[in-house]
Formats: sequence, C-alpha cells, structure tokens
Amino acid sequence: MRNYPVIDDILKAKERLNGYIKHTPIIRCEKMEKRFGCEIYFKPENLQMTGAFKLRGALNKALSMSKEEISKGLIATSSGNHAQGLAYAARMLGVKAIIVLPANAPKIKIENTKALGAEVVLFDGDTAARWKKVYEIADENGYVPVHAFEDPTVMAGQGTIGLEILEDLEDVDTVIIPMGGGGLISGIATAIKETKPSVRVIGAEPALTPKYYMSRVNKEPTVLPLKNTIADGLRISVPGKNPYPIIEKYVDEIITVEDESIKEAMRMIARDAKLIVEPASSICLGTLIENKLKVRSGEKVCSVLSGGNWDLDALAEVYTER
Repeated sequence: MRNYPVIDDILKAKERLNGYIKHTPIIRCEKMEKRFGCEIYFKPENLQMTGAFKLRGALNKALSMSKEEISKGLIATSSGNHAQGLAYAARMLGVKAIIVLPANAPKIKIENTKALGAEVVLFDGDTAARWKKVYEIADENGYVPVHAFEDPTVMAGQGTIGLEILEDLEDVDTVIIPMGGGGLISGIATAIKETKPSVRVIGAEPALTPKYYMSRVNKEPTVLPLKNTIADGLRISVPGKNPYPIIEKYVDEIITVEDESIKEAMRMIARDAKLIVEPASSICLGTLIENKLKVRSGEKVCSVLSGGNWDLDALAEVYTER
C-alpha cells in the first residue's frame, strides 16, 4: 500500500464523506484587506461538527474499513482535535474509541472527547512517547491504531478541504495551511497541486517548533527540541515520515510565525471575521501580520482555519491582552 495519497484517493474520500461532514463555507473578510493589500478569505473548519478539520481524516479512515476490522475498537493519540474526530467516528459506527491525550491538553478537548463516548488515557510525554503507548495498548487489546498524520487515508480525508476550496473559490491564488504533524497540509497540497498546480501552497509553522522549516533548510528531516508554543495543536518537534516528502514536493514556501503574532491574529479574526478560532488556526494570518508572505494587489489568499477548540478562559486572556 502507498504511504501517500493521490488525487484519486482524495476524490474517493470526498464521495465517502458526503453527507457525514459539513462542506464548510469560504468567508471573505474585506475589513482586513486594506492592511494586507490582497483579498482575504477563510475556510473555517472550526464550524465542523467536532470543531476542527480532523473529523474528515478520522472518519474517512473509519469508513474505509470493514466493521469486522474495527470491531474491537479504534485507538489514537492527539492534542485533542484528532481525538474528537476519531471519537465521533467510533460513536457513529458503534465501536469503542480509546484516546491517549497529553496530560496538559486543554480541558475543553478532554471533556469533548469524553462527551463523545471515548475512553481517555492521560499520558505525560511527547508525541513519539504517546504513540509508543498507543501501539502498546493496541497490541494488548486488538485495537486499530489510526495515526493523525502518517496514515495516507487520513491525509486523503483532510485533502477534501483542498477540493472544496477549489470548488468554491475557483480563482484562488494562494492557500495558507497550518503545519503540525503534516497530515493536513499533505492532503490539501496534494488535492490542490494535482488539480490546479498554479495555486501557491504556503505552510505556516510556529517559530518555536519549526521542524519542517528547518528540515527544508537542512535538506533532510530535522528533529528539534520541543518548546511550548501557544499553538498546542502544532506543538510537534518531529517531522512526519510520510508527510515530509509530500511537503517537499508540493508546498511552495514554509513560513514561521511568532506566538505574539498568533495571538494578534486570533484577536483580528474574532474582531473582523467574527470567528472564534484556536491558535493553531490563527497562525495562517500571522504570516501576513509579520509581512513574511509576499502578496500582490488583488491576490486571492485563503487561510485554512483548522479548528476552534480551546478553553474559554485561555481565549479570554488572549482577547483581553494589550
């Protein structure tokens, strides 16, 4: 089996997911356009049923397997959004979901995952350590692991976002995508570049954990020390093995964004677009705030707002900062 998706996989995912997920809208935000000198659009995946894009990949994976294959249960680790997506998919299919969450995951992500019926295991360790724990539990109990960004079927599900952008904004020039493990950008970049290669694909990564940016600089996968960026959904220090070559092939530019710019972007999106999104989503607008993404007048720039699951008290702190 291929360890990467192609456009046919993403088209099949779109058909498979039809009726189960929301086709989220494209929203233009003219209030921001004078400042940035281009047309600003958002793809708000925070409006998805679980509050994030991860539902697409998790559900595509679950629906691609037989009931017999997943009868004992599905298991994964996540900072929270993949957890909720997989829990939702498992509940829909009537099977068990076990999620290994970081001990410091936002409370709302823990509570939402439990509310969807999943068994939550809190584990104090980085992403690699948590996946090791997942495979140990899976081997002992016969659960099916569903990787958040290494699985090509999961990537294909995320890629349906790219198809929707091309469908709803046919003359889009640039698409900006958050970079965590790399599954989201791998799927979307594949969908876009294998359909309309003239569209520019930009990756946005926290300056505190720029593993894909440094991998491109070093011309090889580069592991970095794990630092505590505000963008918890992107807090990964190891490039994905399967996403890495896709990113090198299809992503035109990788831009790093400081935490302060991510916070400013959150406030701007709430004020001008009336959307409440988590830091991992806001990073895309941060590339423009820091003036690192070069755009021309009239260019149509679409940012993928990956999710909106963040604790309200933490949101309040960011929104009231001066």
